[in-house]
Amino acid sequence: MALGNDREVMTTQRNRTGNRLSKRPESATAGKLPARKFPIQRAIQKLEEELHAFNERIAELEDERHNSRAMEVLKENALDFARRIDELRSVLVEQAKKTKS
Repeated sequence: MALGNDREVMTTQRNRTGNRLSKRPESATAGKLPARKFPIQRAIQKLEEELHAFNERIAELEDERHNSRAMEVLKENALDFARRIDELRSVLVEQAKKTKS
């Protein structure tokens, strides 16, 4: 009986503490930027979409209590996408700093 309660708590915690990109508002994906004018921003949008798909699949597998190597690979790939997004965002920040100078 206690085990079932622990699972409910873990599911609730995961839902509250999950990746903020996995629950993005629809408006974030609605306005796609033209790749020609905004290549870095468009690359970020594509990566965010892929990250969102990974997060959804991870959540599905966790809901099914799936625990395998495939789950670990999905999590590693999601982290890689998040790192790549952060790198591209830092490029945008550096470009903004240069244009202000």
